[in-house]
Amino acid sequence: MSEYNSDLNTPIQYIKGVGPKRADALNKASIQTVNDLLHYYPRRYLDRSTVKSIKDIQINDAVTIIGNVEVCGERRTRKGKLFQAVLSDGTGLTTLVWFNGVKYIKNSIKKGDRLAVHGKIEFYNSLQIVHPDYDKLDSDADPLNTGAIIALYPLSAELKRAKLEHHSFRRIINSIDSFILSATDHLDESITKEEGLISLRRALKGIHFPKSNRDLEASIQRLKFDEHFFLQLLMFIRKSSFEKISTKSLTESGPQVDMIIDELGFELTGAQKRVIQEIKNDIAKNIAMNRLLQGDVGSGKTIVAIIAAVTAVTNGVQAAIMAPTEILAHQHYKSFTKQLNKVHINCALLVGKQKTADRKKILSAIENGMINVVVGTHALIQKDVKFNNLGFVVVDEQHRFGVVQRGDLLEKGLHPHLLAMTATPIPRTMAITYHGDMDLSIIDEMPKDRMAVTTKVVDENRMVKVYKFIIDEIAAGRQCMVVYPLVEETEKSDLAAATEGFENLEKQFNGLNVGLIHGRIKKDDKDGIMESFAKNEINILVATTVIEVGIDVPNASVMLVEHAERFGLTQLHQLRGRVGRGSAKSYCILVERNVTPMSRRRLKIMENTNDGFIIADEDLKMRGPGRFFSTEQRGFFKYKIADMVNDGPIIRSARKAAQKIVKEDPLLEKHFLMRERLLKEYAQYLDTVNIT
Repeated sequence: MSEYNSDLNTPIQYIKGVGPKRADALNKASIQTVNDLLHYYPRRYLDRSTVKSIKDIQINDAVTIIGNVEVCGERRTRKGKLFQAVLSDGTGLTTLVWFNGVKYIKNSIKKGDRLAVHGKIEFYNSLQIVHPDYDKLDSDADPLNTGAIIALYPLSAELKRAKLEHHSFRRIINSIDSFILSATDHLDESITKEEGLISLRRALKGIHFPKSNRDLEASIQRLKFDEHFFLQLLMFIRKSSFEKISTKSLTESGPQVDMIIDELGFELTGAQKRVIQEIKNDIAKNIAMNRLLQGDVGSGKTIVAIIAAVTAVTNGVQAAIMAPTEILAHQHYKSFTKQLNKVHINCALLVGKQKTADRKKILSAIENGMINVVVGTHALIQKDVKFNNLGFVVVDEQHRFGVVQRGDLLEKGLHPHLLAMTATPIPRTMAITYHGDMDLSIIDEMPKDRMAVTTKVVDENRMVKVYKFIIDEIAAGRQCMVVYPLVEETEKSDLAAATEGFENLEKQFNGLNVGLIHGRIKKDDKDGIMESFAKNEINILVATTVIEVGIDVPNASVMLVEHAERFGLTQLHQLRGRVGRGSAKSYCILVERNVTPMSRRRLKIMENTNDGFIIADEDLKMRGPGRFFSTEQRGFFKYKIADMVNDGPIIRSARKAAQKIVKEDPLLEKHFLMRERLLKEYAQYLDTVNIT
């Protein structure tokens, strides 16, 4: 009997206390079956031993307090509306404050409500918690009354409308207690014994109804291990599959590579030389390379890709370089042609917006092999693009492409070697989790002539001085970029914000040339603006985040980021990398207009370090893996209970156990229950694997 037997596959609507209306709400929360409900884990627990009395709280404490709302209401300030509620627990009072979503909070919290509140204590005239997490409590959900450890579940508006609150979940899950006995453990006894893990049945019971903190910790440990284990299992199976793909070995290293290196005008760093050798060693094998190259902004990844592509071409195959935006594709094309022209290697650019006649000529030359290297965007994976002999593929800013898109490009050749690149340094736990199927190369050394960019956080009251500084820089012959964020849909769009900023800056900098660029400008106009900026005909370029990657204007010395608090650290680091590319001292000015403790902490990190790996670690901690990159990655795996940031030891243990299993049984033929769960829950990630 497996974990996915008929009992656990029982539709949720047939469970006592559910019914059609609640079943519909649960289905929308991806809870279709009893098994789904058992794996719908609480997001927090209330325990008498972890609840603090208000009289004992101190500034900067992260606390859970329980009390009654004595008074609440909305009030206006100079910056808009806020909502306040005064909470009392009989030992003292504290104030809860919300600046955003006032209407929702106003309708949600009423005088007399009993709340469990979670947040950090601050002081502003009195003790307060800004934007606290909170849960409304019933009599059966108050650990101060019951003495129990109470589970609190993630509750969407849809679930609340169907009257599915915390006590409802506990009641329904309690009613399916007997189903837990149907759960058969998919882990070998040798693994649970070696890792000190409790059984799956005990973990499912303990996660919803823990008898003690120790019981809860053991349940969490087991269920976290499961999630990490199966993702690592998937990665090792994929890696094993890649290692069985035979392809042409690229062993030749013609004179073209040495000619390019000799004429660079600078010496490659030790890290670049090491990575080039790693790539050469890989492509010399008759199995397809599957390597991820990480390198901070300005570390010199592009020249590594050029040398690797030239090596491939000297072995008689074509190379393709795919970038996520036209601006970056154009930038790469410029860099590649500069080097490839020296050694008479033909290179073409293929993007979406090209004249039909030009496109036909390029497609014909690619198909007959006259073009050796093609740089492009998603246009490379269109059906009418046919290669003569594609043997080497580079995917830049690879996190912006889905697995399917990368696969579509690889399928245009006969198992070409793959080099994926990212300018976003990836923390090690994330790299082995989401890229565990790839070999990893890191350029961890900056070119000697690369000057560090000075970063300064300013508030709106200092803009007069900032504008004076920009004028001084322009008077010295330099240029400036001003970036506006993608703002919330309820407010102005990023285009509207940038357009408004452009109009204001034109007035502010009367007599200077101010340009505007954004994603919806026609290609020819965009090219013209960028060419004017490169020639220093535009002094100040106003932009949306379209310039996050791909802009390389060495004369630009100032990056001004408006509403910097709205950006993630990694994206800010990318923007900062657009300056500091020339010989002049460069500056990144981060304008913070809506100050919060979190934004202050984030931006302080930007001031204190230029190290992308430190920034990436902090960004991952603050934002979580799903929002680590500026956009959600297509096909990005979402954990239910595991935590990539804090689960380092569990990840390493799960990885070791998964590696051992795959080494002994690559197709999981001797591990039926493991294979069954992998096929059921991870099917969308099995794109390159066949274990059925």
